[in-house]
Amino acid sequence: MAAQIVFIVILTAAVYLFGKNVAKVRRNILLGRDVDRSDNPAKRWGIMARVALGQSKMVKRPVAAILHILVYVGFVIINIEVLEIMVDGIFGSHRVFAKPLGGFYSMLIGGFEVLALLVLAACVVFLVRRNVIKLKRFSGTEMTAWPKSDANYILITEILLMGAFLTMNASDYKLQLLHFGHYATAGSFPIGAMIAPLLPNSTEALVITERVCWWFHIIGILAFLNYLPYSKHFHILLAFPNIYYSNLNKKGKFTNMDSVTGEVKAMLDPSFVPEGTEISRFGAKDVTDLTWKNLMDAYTCTECGRCTSVCPANITGKLLSPRKIMMDTRDRLTEVGNDIDKHGKDYNDDKSLLDNYISREELWACTTCNACVEACPVNINPLEIITEMRRYVIMEESQAPASLNNMFGNMENNGAPWKYSQSDRLNWALNN
Repeated sequence: MAAQIVFIVILTAAVYLFGKNVAKVRRNILLGRDVDRSDNPAKRWGIMARVALGQSKMVKRPVAAILHILVYVGFVIINIEVLEIMVDGIFGSHRVFAKPLGGFYSMLIGGFEVLALLVLAACVVFLVRRNVIKLKRFSGTEMTAWPKSDANYILITEILLMGAFLTMNASDYKLQLLHFGHYATAGSFPIGAMIAPLLPNSTEALVITERVCWWFHIIGILAFLNYLPYSKHFHILLAFPNIYYSNLNKKGKFTNMDSVTGEVKAMLDPSFVPEGTEISRFGAKDVTDLTWKNLMDAYTCTECGRCTSVCPANITGKLLSPRKIMMDTRDRLTEVGNDIDKHGKDYNDDKSLLDNYISREELWACTTCNACVEACPVNINPLEIITEMRRYVIMEESQAPASLNNMFGNMENNGAPWKYSQSDRLNWALNN
């Protein structure tokens, strides 16, 4: 009974803390401007099924794709057993689903063990890729000590959890063979049976090993759950809604501000009366000027570096890294959220995403080619953030680079980006 009470207290505390942390992330995301992404639900469900469940954009890098699918599918399916562990923990039972499921239970446990071994192996390979081979896309100025450690913490945790799961089953299997206590024959343990000879023969030692691994496994999962909101691995949960709310417009299509569109229409047609739209700011200077979808993108970023690895500006040595844009947005949003918790929603720390986190050199290095958008495995769009910040610099501060100011002047005077007058357009075309 004491063990049951302890388990219920730990479970309740873990669920409460997770809910509290998720609510805070949700609050932070909703600090962004509203944007309608409710159109065409059938198409959105299809994209989510293909990209999130089917991992369709991962397969462009086959080795990483296979390893990721093993970890993703294996970890999700193995954690189905968490339901049984929770029931056992609350009611003091042991493998409560064994009798009702019969032979199917043996097949499940056997499958879980094989998947656990594959997950463990994949995590070891991931660790080697990051820390021994040191793939280039896992490095960069933004990949400081914490981002690198975060990835390693998760991989090591998954290895430990899978190891505890297999050792728990091996101890259970050996106790079943000894017909000890309540360890009645339940399940098939193909991997556990291979580990069992390495364990002690003493029933007391086996029970201790089984119980320690049982507690470590479930507490580790609950701790992992509460670590997610602080980690890049929050994409495990956010990838699905983030992909569902993807931008369905063609890549590169810019959004127009309704207020500006109304003013232009009024200039062209004196009879047109624009709707009274309040203009708070042109473009984005800080995270609260971005849309909630941009902010969800920031929390969903996996820091995998695929976007940066294909960015032509970054490849040619420019300062821009699309991954850094997303990481900076998330860090700034977290800072704003913490300030709200400490000082209230009206607090101003005199900082902004522009300049304090993202430099203007980074913004103007972008070629708007959409390579980063295409490469992201969870449909994140760094380009939207970049263009909104550029819009602020131009429309609010009038601080566009000289080359752009020349183009703007030519557009105004000649109706084209070039310096030639409209009457000379045909001559220019024929000569080129």
